[in-house]
Amino acid sequence: MSVLSTLLHHVDTAPASDAGFLAFKTFTTPDLEKVNKLILEKLYSSVPLIPEVANHLIQTGGKRVRPCLTLAATKLFSETEHRQIGLATAVEFIHTATLLHDDVVDESELRRGQATANTIFGNKSSVLVGDFLFARAFELMVDDGSMQTLKSLARASSIIAEGEVLQLATTCNLETTEADYIKVISYKTGELFASAANVAGLICAQIRPATLAAEAKSSPVL
Repeated sequence: MSVLSTLLHHVDTAPASDAGFLAFKTFTTPDLEKVNKLILEKLYSSVPLIPEVANHLIQTGGKRVRPCLTLAATKLFSETEHRQIGLATAVEFIHTATLLHDDVVDESELRRGQATANTIFGNKSSVLVGDFLFARAFELMVDDGSMQTLKSLARASSIIAEGEVLQLATTCNLETTEADYIKVISYKTGELFASAANVAGLICAQIRPATLAAEAKSSPVL
């Protein structure tokens, strides 16, 4: 099992107090602090409801696994790179946007043990703030200046949306197979993990990005 696969094997399903998870977070802490700072900066809007809704989800206990993957994969191959900060922030915004939309589609009332944003602020606010976060993510991708990283994360966003629609189409369908289910979670979950690793490979240019992406997408967290 590679270093990346080993990290992923212990992280996403681990409790926040798990030793492996804490070691993973410690490995990325300096860069993660920069990501958290950039998240707060990019959440600013003259429309107060936007940061209010977004912060409700972003600050309620998420482990930042996906941006940490970008940070860790980059750090494995470069101690001097800095582009991973903006891209990891974009990854987190994409993830948060999908959660806001997910909770509306699923009519969820709880996430991470707390009331969902749509329960507190309503479906319309959740959908529109999710759109805002997608837009912010794309601003960060453009700021990175690389067509390759933009293409990777844009493709992931498109496939995640396909996964959402596929899940909707297969819900309550008694003919849905295990293969259908695996396809849904691959699209909805695996693709962003893959892209989070892929952009690290792209900016480091020391390994084949596809190798990182394949390991991330096929790891045991799925």
